[in-house]
Amino acid sequence: MHIFRVFSIAAGLVLLASCAGPAQTFTTAQKTKQVEKIRLACRHAWSGYKQYAWGYDALKPISKKGQNWYNVSFLMTPLDAFDTFILMDMKKEAKEAQELIRSKMNFDVDQEVQLFEINIRLMGGLLSTFELSGDKYFLDLAWDLGKRLLSAFNSPTGMPYRFVNLKTGKTRDNISNPAEIGTYLLEFGKLTQLTGDSTFYTVAKKAAFEVYRRRSDIDLVGTLIDVNTGEWKNTECQIGARIDSYFEYLFKAWLLFGDKECYQAWKTHNKAIKKYMLTRVPSGGYFTRVDMKSGKETHPYYGALDAFYAGILALSGDTITAHNIQRGNFYMWTRFNLEPEEFNFRNDSIIYPNYPLRPENLESCFYLYRQTHNKEFLYMGQRMIDDILDKCRTDAGYAEMKNVLTLEKEDAMESFFLAETLKYAYLLFAPESKLDLKKVVFTTEAHALRRTRDEGRGMKDEGRRTIDDFSEDKSRVSQLFFGTPVEILQ
Repeated sequence: MHIFRVFSIAAGLVLLASCAGPAQTFTTAQKTKQVEKIRLACRHAWSGYKQYAWGYDALKPISKKGQNWYNVSFLMTPLDAFDTFILMDMKKEAKEAQELIRSKMNFDVDQEVQLFEINIRLMGGLLSTFELSGDKYFLDLAWDLGKRLLSAFNSPTGMPYRFVNLKTGKTRDNISNPAEIGTYLLEFGKLTQLTGDSTFYTVAKKAAFEVYRRRSDIDLVGTLIDVNTGEWKNTECQIGARIDSYFEYLFKAWLLFGDKECYQAWKTHNKAIKKYMLTRVPSGGYFTRVDMKSGKETHPYYGALDAFYAGILALSGDTITAHNIQRGNFYMWTRFNLEPEEFNFRNDSIIYPNYPLRPENLESCFYLYRQTHNKEFLYMGQRMIDDILDKCRTDAGYAEMKNVLTLEKEDAMESFFLAETLKYAYLLFAPESKLDLKKVVFTTEAHALRRTRDEGRGMKDEGRRTIDDFSEDKSRVSQLFFGTPVEILQ
């Protein structure tokens, strides 16, 4: 077994080197080919949704049926996909999504929802759609949704409950996690900017900093916490599921709003993460799991969600560490046909073998390429997206993988496949003029929000603003984001 593991790691390193290829040979023609391939894939996924799941949250691409998260549809796929369509110049598809949302979206329903998912998919989607289309209807929807979510934050600590009823405001589930507590800074902050209502950013920032002030003496946080008492229920720290976007939003609140307190909190955590969790093995760099109080390793597990951190480090300017981690990310992908949800990087074994079409590995490739222009990341991205489009394709769309070793498919295509996976894949190969990272910040669901930093203060209450404030050329709002202007969809 030991010999097999050594051989597997060595073979993986050879494969990584061969896939990276000679950096100087990735041509403009190759980029163009990838761009067209990704755009066609996006059309294929949307076509399947239109034919078999129109008006539902998501498509089941094997059984060819629609699926809702709750008793009613919140149109997660069209709303999540809208800014991807705009970015890819898919105006027809954007128009279809916009009209469906305008005709059927309604939050005045007696329905309990998960605060975190509704925020990143729906709130983020509505705000991005407004800033891209100029259609005030979407801002009004976002404001309505935001007010319905606020009661979730009425806990003794200010950290939100996990579930809230959109009509009654009733809440439940006090055992939460840093990600579901701290992933509101961007969406609620943008809502404050656009409406002038400072309540949203106030509650979001308080929630995040209630987690931060409960960090350990070595500046790490745990996985589970009671929002009523503030007591940690699981003290394992990791950068994947249930913690990931808490770290992400502290840094991105600095990028989007210039909030120095958030930046300082991220720097404090990042220093500790690199000191206690960063681990190097022959296949690359990984962040292991540790006890938040001692920093001692608990499990050498790493997975698809963890892969995002290389991108955050690249955005922060630490491209050397990010590059090392991305080599580990790419090894994880090539070692198992597609990346598994989680694997043991020390003994090279799979913990959870599924691949739900996640974007984080491609996301990190995108940020690293933009920061370094090292074409190694183009080859990594090409391998990953080609694997997805080949292995996950169905007649109606793209299916999650139940097992990356056997390539058995799962009958699901989450909305984030269009919102994130295809978007980051496209941006990696598209001309950089398509999107200026100095003008936008992506949410954790890859929704583009206009960057309006107010250095030092982070956020100010300026009164409600309209789309007229966002562009000198009011008929071409998208020029704020993309080199090639896109007409407002009316």
